[in-house]
Amino acid sequence: MTSLNISRRKWLKTAAPLLVAGSGTTLNFAPKPLIRFIVASDGHFGQPNTPFEQNHKTFVNWINQEKFQKGLDFVILNGDLIHDDPTLLYDFKTSLKPLLVPYYVTRGNHDKVALDVWKSTWGYPTNHSFTWARHAFLLLDTSNEAGKYLCPDIDWVKQELKKYEDEKGIFVFMHITPARWTTHGVDCKELRELFAATPNLKAIFHGHDHDQDSVKTEGGKPYFFDAHFGGSWGTTYKGYRVVEVAEDGTWSSYQFNASADPKINSFEGK
Repeated sequence: MTSLNISRRKWLKTAAPLLVAGSGTTLNFAPKPLIRFIVASDGHFGQPNTPFEQNHKTFVNWINQEKFQKGLDFVILNGDLIHDDPTLLYDFKTSLKPLLVPYYVTRGNHDKVALDVWKSTWGYPTNHSFTWARHAFLLLDTSNEAGKYLCPDIDWVKQELKKYEDEKGIFVFMHITPARWTTHGVDCKELRELFAATPNLKAIFHGHDHDQDSVKTEGGKPYFFDAHFGGSWGTTYKGYRVVEVAEDGTWSSYQFNASADPKINSFEGK
C-alpha cells in the first residue's frame, strides 16, 4: 500500500469545511473541474551533486496529495526527466511507481535517449498526442539523442492540429521555448504562427528555463513556464503548474510553490 505522507494538519485544512455540514450550515462548493491536471518539468534524475532521489520522492508525495485533497486526472512531465545518462531512464520510471494518477512525458535536451528506447519505455514515440474529455493534448519533441535544441516537427504538428480541430480545446507541451524570450529559447517562428492561427488551441507549456514561472503571450496564445522540481539551478522554490478546465470551456492555471503552498501568477482563459 502506498503511503501518501499527508499530515493531519493538511488533511484538516482540506476536510474541516466538510465536517460542518451536519450543523445545518449551507455550503456552496465550486463545481468540480471537467479536467484537472498538473504540468511539471526538469526533475533531472541522476544529476550529480543534487538530492535527485529525494526530490522525486517529494514530488510524488506532492502529486498524491493533490489527488487526495483536490482531485487530479493526470500529470505531464515536460522534459529533462533524467540528466544525460540514458541508463537512468529505468530508475527514473521506477521512482514514479507510487504515483496515484497517470502521467505522460516529453523529451528534453538532457533526455539523451534513442528513439527506440524511448518508445519501448513509454509505449509511444517522442511526438505523441492523446485526448481527455473532448480536449486534445500534444506532446512535442524539441531535442534529439545528442541533446541539441530543436524546433518541433512542423509537419507532424500541422497534422495533429488538423486532426483535433473539432475538439473543445488543444493544449500543447514542449520542453524548449519556441522563441528567444529566454536565455535558452530557440526561434520557431513558423510554429508560433501556426499556433496563433489555430482557434481552439488554448495554451502552450514549457520546461527548460528553470528560472521562469510566469506566462508570455504572442498571437493571442499564452506560453506558460513551470520553473522546476529538481535540478541544480532556477527559482528559489520547487513546484509545478496546475490547470483546471471547466465544463463551460473556461479554464485557469496557476503556478504552485509546493513547499510553501501559495499560488503564483494565476491566469484565466476562455
